Amino acid sequence: MTHLMDGPQETVRIHRKVVGIVAERTLYDESQLLPDSHFEGDLGIDSVILESILVSVGEQFGIEKRLPGDITTIRELVARVEGALGAPPGTAEAGAPAQAEGADAVLEAVLAAAVRQTQYQRSQLALDADFESELGIDSVILTSLVAEAAQELGLPESAVGAVTAQTLRGLAAELAALTTQAAAAGRAGDGSWDGRSMKDFVEQRDPDLFAKARGFGAYRRRREEERLYWYGMPLLSRCENRAVIYDELEGREREFLMFASNNYLGLANHPKVVEAVCEATRAYGATHTGSRFIGGTNMLHKELERRLAAFKQRPAAIVYPGGYAANLGAISGLVKSYDTLVVDKLNHMSIVDGSRLSGGVRRIYRHNDMQDLEQVLRRGAGQATGGGTLIVADGVFSMHGDVCDLPEIVRLAKTYGARVMIDDAHATGVLGARGSGTAEHFGLKGEVDLELGTMSKALAGMGGFVVGEEEVVEYLRYYSNSYVFAANIPAGVAAGLIASLDVIEAEPGRVKRLWANIHALRDRLRKAGFDLERTGSAILPIVIGDERKAMEMGRAVRARGLFCQTVVYPGVPLGDARLRVSVTCEHTPQDLELATEIFIESATETGVLPRSE
Repeated sequence: MTHLMDGPQETVRIHRKVVGIVAERTLYDESQLLPDSHFEGDLGIDSVILESILVSVGEQFGIEKRLPGDITTIRELVARVEGALGAPPGTAEAGAPAQAEGADAVLEAVLAAAVRQTQYQRSQLALDADFESELGIDSVILTSLVAEAAQELGLPESAVGAVTAQTLRGLAAELAALTTQAAAAGRAGDGSWDGRSMKDFVEQRDPDLFAKARGFGAYRRRREEERLYWYGMPLLSRCENRAVIYDELEGREREFLMFASNNYLGLANHPKVVEAVCEATRAYGATHTGSRFIGGTNMLHKELERRLAAFKQRPAAIVYPGGYAANLGAISGLVKSYDTLVVDKLNHMSIVDGSRLSGGVRRIYRHNDMQDLEQVLRRGAGQATGGGTLIVADGVFSMHGDVCDLPEIVRLAKTYGARVMIDDAHATGVLGARGSGTAEHFGLKGEVDLELGTMSKALAGMGGFVVGEEEVVEYLRYYSNSYVFAANIPAGVAAGLIASLDVIEAEPGRVKRLWANIHALRDRLRKAGFDLERTGSAILPIVIGDERKAMEMGRAVRARGLFCQTVVYPGVPLGDARLRVSVTCEHTPQDLELATEIFIESATETGVLPRSE
């Protein structure tokens, strides 16, 4: 391999690449790696790390002869590389590398950002590898990557917008096109509308760490003044089919028709559940102030785990402080750096964060696309990492309402030797004749390795759980940090959850009433012309797309006395905004009829639906 470019230009190129390699191996930011910083004295790079740097430099520059271990600075290392390549020593200062020109500069900025945001080595970043299925780069990481590259190239965040590229080469091409546009000055608007979204504040950089908070604060206040942000309004009553909410924007109490609750079976207000919470709290106190291992366990916690396992028809269960903690703990406890996680693109953020925490190789397949899942598994089968594979998917996808293709996931897992974990947060209490979840719904009890759930929705309490084989559950007790190092749920909450399971088993009609309501409202909304995607659960997404229209329709709905969730970025990607409607068994036929009227009137007013002639 030869490098015959002349003089300073070649020195600049070599310097940039060497600095990138050192940054990969040490996790230093490239700006900290000065040409004359001493590897050991200034940077704390010992002989072991230096050896790995020299080996990587040799591999990436194609240098056959081993570089000597007496190199002490980046400047010296660059000179040795030049000598080994037969290039004339550079005369330019390596400490101030000039920017490469044109497309090369853009690609270099993208690669440098990718290294820092993903922790991959540069040699592992194939330019044409798919972000999700091959590199495991999800939309959150990609946002950070694009923001960093854009800043390096001098592009304002508002000029970048939504990225469509699926590879590093494609991303570089998109950014290169933007650099040639003289009038890249932000999103188009009507002169008064602030066209930014929450995405614009994710990677806002400033020497003052809190600058992004002040910028978002001004944006949030304007949204609130426009009655578009209503997030976090406090309840003043029980949350049933109707609820009283204190409108902080208007300074008054208002009663709403409630379609923003995950209380699918109405158990949060059931007398037996409420009484069980009160009795146990009087007996055991408000809480126990201890972790499950140390002072935080009583017989109610053990009974709850036994009941959950029986309800899910699995051998054993482990209870975590929350559903988010269950995903963090189970995934990071089982999956290590040499293992592979294969995840649906639209999985809940707790699965995404658990995947990152695990350090495992992450592969993302297109939402509910089983052909793509098989391609990901097939590619992974040819990579000898010595580790195992875990497929993780939501049973019901929380912002879309559709159900995973569990039969095909199980079949592919068996074919390729993978394990399966399904997150039943929105399926427990909803899917299956008994309401036990996705596996029951598809007649696959015992075929799913791990079933995970949260107890803050249909079960009307707090906490999360995982059920599966006893040996695996016991392993998680010792290796899930979010279980070992966190306080257990209070005894009163555990008692209430046991009572909820009692009611579900004694009153199967609640699940039937829930589904009668789901079918009734879903049919009415579809007949009116709303896009509900492929929902198959108690979650009905009214898909709008444009963020401004979605927020304006949400405002119109609330003005008419109905409360539902307006979901924008980061709940869904840009361009996929929606209203999220949650149905419960407590809604009456009159509630469903009134809700339909409100949605139609609000959509017509805001242009989401055309006006009838």
